[in-house]
Amino acid sequence: MSKKVIDLLNGARSRELTAITQYMAQHYELEDQDFAKLASKLKEIGIQEMKHAEKLAERILFLQGEPTSKPDGVAKKGQKIPEMLTTNIGLEAQAIKMYNDASVVCAAEKDQISKEVFEELLKDEEEHLNYFENEKTHIEKLGAAYLAILIGK
Repeated sequence: MSKKVIDLLNGARSRELTAITQYMAQHYELEDQDFAKLASKLKEIGIQEMKHAEKLAERILFLQGEPTSKPDGVAKKGQKIPEMLTTNIGLEAQAIKMYNDASVVCAAEKDQISKEVFEELLKDEEEHLNYFENEKTHIEKLGAAYLAILIGK
């Protein structure tokens, strides 16, 4: 199997590990501030990212590679909600570009299964991006009134 594909899978795994760390850190901060609705959604997305990281690790192992355990970034803490959403939009946009590019390389390397893994992850990442963009737009348009509905369970 292709070292190039294993490297792409590990790069994606590093990206997922960063997203997990980021979203779970945000979840804890928001839960502590009583923004439970947004905190709960971030936890849900963080868990989806954990499943992505696991799927990537399984594929890497199948290809006789060694899954990385190192995130490619560090979680940003202490951000206000609009800043959090901007951070998350950046993470998701980078992942989408990375996975689109990786699926093309996998096809060229004749690894259809890895290509399908990247395409499957892309669907979730696009949904995450859409969610974060919508939340940011709501806050920009409605401000404190929208933030108020995110408080409580």
